[in-house]
Amino acid sequence: MSFKKLVVTLQHKVLLLHVKMNKQTEDIKAIREMMEKSSKFLSLSGLSGVLAGITAILGAGFAYFYILPDPSLMDCVSKGKIFMLLADALITLFISIGFVFYFSYRKAQKNKQKLFSKVALRTLYNFAIPLLCGGVFCLVHLLRGNVEIAMSASLLFYGLALVNVSKYTFEEVHSLGIVEITLGMAAVILSFPYAGILFWTIGFGVCHIIYGSMMYVKYDIKPQKNEKEF
Repeated sequence: MSFKKLVVTLQHKVLLLHVKMNKQTEDIKAIREMMEKSSKFLSLSGLSGVLAGITAILGAGFAYFYILPDPSLMDCVSKGKIFMLLADALITLFISIGFVFYFSYRKAQKNKQKLFSKVALRTLYNFAIPLLCGGVFCLVHLLRGNVEIAMSASLLFYGLALVNVSKYTFEEVHSLGIVEITLGMAAVILSFPYAGILFWTIGFGVCHIIYGSMMYVKYDIKPQKNEKEF
């Protein structure tokens, strides 16, 4: 065998080995994606987070300008104001949930997946437990007139719910939960006027917009570009 023929043969074997390695890497990636889709809820849309954040800011703005009294009177909020604040919070919550379900359904339809699958129900279950407990806790304190405590606690319990459910969905949810818990603790520790509603607006409003935008770019826009390039 000549030296030139030997070099060509070696190059051919290296090329075949490289092709096999690439195929194995693609197979492993495909298996990993299939396992992730079967064990995680990936229909959550970042756009719903952005719109939920905007809704939270609008709800907080309405509470600040039209419902909450002077900072010196926060300890003696009237029952009428309490029920107005509760109505404002519930409207904000239901609109945000509506955005989440609508855009998640649309994303699930696009990816040819079921929205209410076993994974989705397991995700909802793990998210709902700390959230419902926190909801009852906040409601009791709100009806007692402890507005600042209710707002701070809502951040804490929401953050705990996100951390608890993060193992069933995107990894960014865990970091968002830590941020919400940190803001809730800051609202508890720092006792300046309107601290509760300020940190509440940052947590449910600004953070949702930031994280929602990041997730929309990473999981909604980039996959579409990759599909077009392919």
